[in-house]
This record gives sequence, C-alpha cells and structure tokens, in this order.
Amino acid sequence: MAPTSGGDPRTRVHVVSDVHGNARDLARAGDGADALICLGDLVLFLDYADHSRGIFPDLFGAENARRLVELRTARRFAEARRFGAGLWAGVGQDRASAIERAVRRQYAELFAAFPTPTYATYGNVDMPTLWPEYAGEGVRVLDGERAEIGGWTFGFVGGGLRTPMRTPYEISDEEYAAKIEAVGEVDVLCTHIPPEVPELVYDTVARRFERGSRALLDAIRRTRPRYSLFGHVHQPLVRRMRIGATECVNVGHFAGSGRPWALEW
Repeated sequence: MAPTSGGDPRTRVHVVSDVHGNARDLARAGDGADALICLGDLVLFLDYADHSRGIFPDLFGAENARRLVELRTARRFAEARRFGAGLWAGVGQDRASAIERAVRRQYAELFAAFPTPTYATYGNVDMPTLWPEYAGEGVRVLDGERAEIGGWTFGFVGGGLRTPMRTPYEISDEEYAAKIEAVGEVDVLCTHIPPEVPELVYDTVARRFERGSRALLDAIRRTRPRYSLFGHVHQPLVRRMRIGATECVNVGHFAGSGRPWALEW
C-alpha cells in the first residue's frame, strides 16, 4: 500500500469489466494497485465494432458476423437466431462443444493474465462451470458473496438477467434478487449489470436499453453502500451518477479502453 502525504497507509484497487478477450491489457491492469477486481464478461463471442474478432467470426467469417450484428442491432432477434441456426447446420459439428473449446482457449489466456490478488465475478457471456479449472490460487471467484479488502467490505453478484439474446449466464429476476439479498450491507457493491436506471442501462451505440436490475436498485436505496460498481453497458448514456448516498459507476468497457477504473481510500 502506498502512503499518503500524512504517512497513513492507503488501499488502491483497480476495477475492470467487459474484458472480452483483451488479455494483453489485462496483464497490466493491476499495476500499482493492491488488488484487481473483475466484473466479468471475459469471453469475446462477437465484437460489434470489429466483426473479424471473436468466436463467431472465427467459425463463420467476418461477413456473417456483420450480418448477425446488423440483425441484433435492429432487434430482429428471432431472425438473428434463425440466421445463426442456419450457419451451424452447415458446419456439421456440435455447437456446444465447438463453443466450449473456443471459450477454453480464451479462458486459459485470460486467467493466466490475472494478477494476485484478483477478485472476480461472472458476466452474462461467461461460463461459470469452467471457471474453477482456470482460476488459480491468486484469483478468488465470488457470486452472491462478500470479501474484505483494505478494511472495506465488498459484495459481488455476477451474471445477467434473461433477455432475447440468450447469453450463457442469464438467470431469473428472483434468483438474482436472492444473491443481492445474500450479500447484504457492504461498502462497495460489485455487479456485472447496472441498477435499473434508464440513463445507466441505455447503450448509445447499440441504440437499445440493456437489462438492469430493479433488485440492485432497491438494495442501493435501502443499504446505501459507498459505491455501486458495474459494467455490461459498453457505451452508456451516463457513466456515473449518485443514487442517494451511493456513487454508481460504470467502470468502463475494458476491451475497448484497456484501462482499469481506480478506487482509493
């Protein structure tokens, strides 16, 4: 820990979310910090900005990736699912196995890049069942759980809520609310998705409202943590706002910026 000008020790943590395959910058994300916090979405399935990157274009090519992005952005989800199903039918391989192999390759590289200590929770595109195989001794995985860092209590809730996108780790509102309840009162509430506030859930590039959590918003108002930290919305209308006593912060789209958000106390 670095001393302040008065000689008192201080704690500094760096926070990332939506890593989406950016192992190069992840390896440096903990530099100068006492700990790294990762709020999920390690996997890169489809890059909406660069259609040549991710599991989908690796399997089906950039032009098909561009078409899928086009359909999803237009909210033509049923048509997007039919388009994807047609591509898989022409490949002649088991979809789940092919995706898992690709995810494993990404996880091997990404978990190796985590510094010690790292505190991590899942994003909606992650596959939690695989994490125990890759999380080494210096990586603590938490979901519906708490940890103490530098005298502050941090609560962690991973995953997303169900959407037409059908990403791998989407759960019911009831299950998500139960995890929020299990965390209880904390100094910092760390989640992948934001609270259900229009300015925080609207993506200005995708031109749609992502799903935020009403249970998270209620917990912020009720328990008044110092901070609510989250990601998920890559280009939010508002990155930071106060809800009562709580500073709510979208820590940023790490895949694009390569920079962690810093918290010091």
